[in-house]
Amino acid sequence: MGNAKTAAEILLDTLAARGADRAFCVPGESYIALLDALHAHPSIDLVTCRHEGGAGFMAVADARLTGRPGIVLVSRGPGACNAAIALHTAEQDAVPLILLIGQVEKRDLRRRAFQEIDYGAMFGGIAKWVGEATHPDEVPELIARAWSMATQGVPGPVVLSLPEDVLAAPCAAAGLPPARLAAAGVPADTAAELAGLLRRAERPILLAGHGLDGPGGRAALRAFAEAWQLPVAVSFRRQDLFPNDHPLYAGDLGLRNPDAQRQAFAEADLVLALGTRLTDITTQGYSWPAPGQRLVHVCADPRFLGWLFPAELAIAAEACAVLAALSAEPAAAPPGRDGWNRRLRQLQEADSRATAGDFPDGLPFLRVAQLVGECAPADAIVTLDAGTFAAPFYRKLAWRPPQRLLAPISGAMGFGVPAAVAAALRHPERTVICAVGDGGALMTGGELAVGMARRLPIKLLLSDNGSYASIRIHQERQHPGRVSGTDLANPDLGAWCAAFGAPLLRVETEADLPALAQALRAPGPLAAVVRTSLRAVLPGGAARPVPAPAAAG
Repeated sequence: MGNAKTAAEILLDTLAARGADRAFCVPGESYIALLDALHAHPSIDLVTCRHEGGAGFMAVADARLTGRPGIVLVSRGPGACNAAIALHTAEQDAVPLILLIGQVEKRDLRRRAFQEIDYGAMFGGIAKWVGEATHPDEVPELIARAWSMATQGVPGPVVLSLPEDVLAAPCAAAGLPPARLAAAGVPADTAAELAGLLRRAERPILLAGHGLDGPGGRAALRAFAEAWQLPVAVSFRRQDLFPNDHPLYAGDLGLRNPDAQRQAFAEADLVLALGTRLTDITTQGYSWPAPGQRLVHVCADPRFLGWLFPAELAIAAEACAVLAALSAEPAAAPPGRDGWNRRLRQLQEADSRATAGDFPDGLPFLRVAQLVGECAPADAIVTLDAGTFAAPFYRKLAWRPPQRLLAPISGAMGFGVPAAVAAALRHPERTVICAVGDGGALMTGGELAVGMARRLPIKLLLSDNGSYASIRIHQERQHPGRVSGTDLANPDLGAWCAAFGAPLLRVETEADLPALAQALRAPGPLAAVVRTSLRAVLPGGAARPVPAPAAAG
């Protein structure tokens, strides 16, 4: 046993065999054996972060870009609590994530030892699976199971608790090789039934969801929509699944869809929900598809089929497998569909038009978003934090694959900067632009230090309006003039950005936008602090409109 590998070493070998090449951590003594194993590991890059929430957000973004589970290493107790936001984000975003937690020694389990938590009880309602090793020989099986659980069906987060003495002990069990999983096919009669529904539908809508956010998914979606002449709407914050300037793009199902667009969607005679769980925002508060509308629901996990939205045809399969099965069916559409497609496209185009106004308290962040649309390269990656400043990015710009838009489906503040760091690590050859508000920036913005230490050319756009503006908007609507809890006392955000070593640009007025455009197009990092108008987004704000068309790319 003297030459046997430790459980920690076997764990890393098992992950590497499945394609893991990066892990994000805040170090802790409870998994010191795993840190030691990483020191000598030849293929796994360890990214040391400043906060477990930031590490978790990085892992979520990395998983969005690779399709493989993001790996997060945290210590017990406080570290695990800080990482909980990443678990929730991964669950809401349908992203594979593996959270590895250093646990108290095995002998102290369930004795309320220092920093001990029962992670099954804590995370059982969020994670797809929670495991805990009590013997080193269990570790290979448990980590293999964690990977499978995170990736199969609808992807999501898993948790593995690893007592520190178990990690450090020799492991006699061999690592399990990765299994080759063949995607389940779709029966020919099911494909024929769906094809028949599509051929007869005069007013169909294809609702594209997370199941198409993977290798080949975007290309397959476009080819299918064009062959069948189907208008495509994307689920919440998935604008990068389909080219937004395409005649068949019908818009997104998100926050505050225009009434005319909602009415049109309600008139659809067939909704093909492809690779989506049909969650509340995508379904406009569980109101669409409405009773009486024909629904075909495709989801890789049967748990989400047939109970909230009864479907005429419910298919438990991967979205791309359904598209592949339909490729054998002759595509056709009734003559009346052209007018329907044009109507949906016109509604989307009307919703995408925007004008910015003049305000005395700063620049409408819409102008910055439009500038990103004009300057972003064809393969840019844009990461967004949660907040009102981000709203123009979803509907006022035209996203086109291979551009990527990484925004938290969960609405978690603090996502933007860590996601940008992860994106730039994964794709250093691509332009990475991060837009974040002054609230979210000071939650996890310290992770910019990781980006600068790694010499990543991240372009940070920081909206400074001194407010939790999203909440302030609701406050003004429901309790006009009664501001409570939404004002922010900000430091000098320019000095804060400069402290990380990124070149600083202050954007105060419209006259500063040409310099910002030049900086966005130039190589290297950037930190632009934008004095952003709060009045521009508050209810009842009046302004002199100025034309400002935009398209992403």
